[in-house]
Amino acid sequence: MSALLRSSLSRWRQAATLVLAAGWTHPGLAAQALPPPPVEDFRVLLLQRSEQQRFLPGAHVFPGGVLDAADRSADWLRLFAPHHGPPYFNLVTRPRPRTDFPVLPAMETDAADGDDAALPNDVAFRICAIREAFEEAGVLILRPRASLAAAPELGRVLPPPPDVTAWRARVRRDPRHFLHLCEHLDCTPDIWALHEWSIWLTPFSRSGSYRFDTAFFLCCVREPPPVELELAEVVGFQWSSPSEAIKSFMSEEIWLIVPQFYEIRRLENFASLSDLHRFCLDHVLEEVERWMPITLVSADGRCLLLLPGDELYLEDSYFVENVMSTEKSSEELMKEGKKFHRVVIHSRHDYSIHVTVQSEYKHVYPKNCVVNKSHL
Repeated sequence: MSALLRSSLSRWRQAATLVLAAGWTHPGLAAQALPPPPVEDFRVLLLQRSEQQRFLPGAHVFPGGVLDAADRSADWLRLFAPHHGPPYFNLVTRPRPRTDFPVLPAMETDAADGDDAALPNDVAFRICAIREAFEEAGVLILRPRASLAAAPELGRVLPPPPDVTAWRARVRRDPRHFLHLCEHLDCTPDIWALHEWSIWLTPFSRSGSYRFDTAFFLCCVREPPPVELELAEVVGFQWSSPSEAIKSFMSEEIWLIVPQFYEIRRLENFASLSDLHRFCLDHVLEEVERWMPITLVSADGRCLLLLPGDELYLEDSYFVENVMSTEKSSEELMKEGKKFHRVVIHSRHDYSIHVTVQSEYKHVYPKNCVVNKSHL
């Protein structure tokens, strides 16, 4: 590891995010006077972060948060027994993503019981994503222990217990209580309903900031579960189709950060929940892609987030803690280039995506998205 990374200014943390996709019934004959529904027959859950939060105030995001040592606890072993156990708890395993770039210093987890090796990442990150969905939205993606041997078609959302408010307060104070809640309900986190989707690393923005290595999981459920916000970190929510979410972003009704924008654009490739779920099942053995965007600042002040495969992307450890710059304008960079995998940030509510490369692992990339022709 380079001296630059050994003395890294960034503080890296591991995290998990849940893209919860729910089936949605189109309006019937009685609602024909309403505007036509969007193309997609599913909606994704977006949570609005409080303006009081230091990290991403006001943004609409998928549920998620930082991995805690409790998510790896050996105490989970007895809950998953006897049907599932180490090493992979009957999950279908796939090759691990490339780790040669970027090489990062040891990541932080919120200390709990110190037993941080009891569960593999495949399990611990899923537990983290499910726990955070409960903490932030009151959604319990759990499976009764009596049915652990069976594999349901779609994820299950259990009705919250009558004392859900008290349980959520306990879990927020100490994530170890999520295990106690599962024991109380005689359930396990439904880790088998979560499909690995992507991994995003926070690009460099300023020295000393927190940055995250975040695993994105996708879970399909038959219908939207009730959402109960905790009203501290999260103050609002909406169920939106991918096309509705992008429209709301461009009309400045909501604000999406780049990974959320990019992933929602990817979801626009699917017209139905069944297509999306089938894609996840068919690609379970494909390697998940792990990306650290590199920020390129053009001469006209535009920020371009370069992703692997782009002709300007450099696998250079220098750019883990620094941004690239160029004397060319963003327009010149776009006109001269041919091999693109980038997001151009024109303003807070105006991003354009340019993709001319194919996924190495048979995933789907967003379609080119240029809202304003002057951006070409």
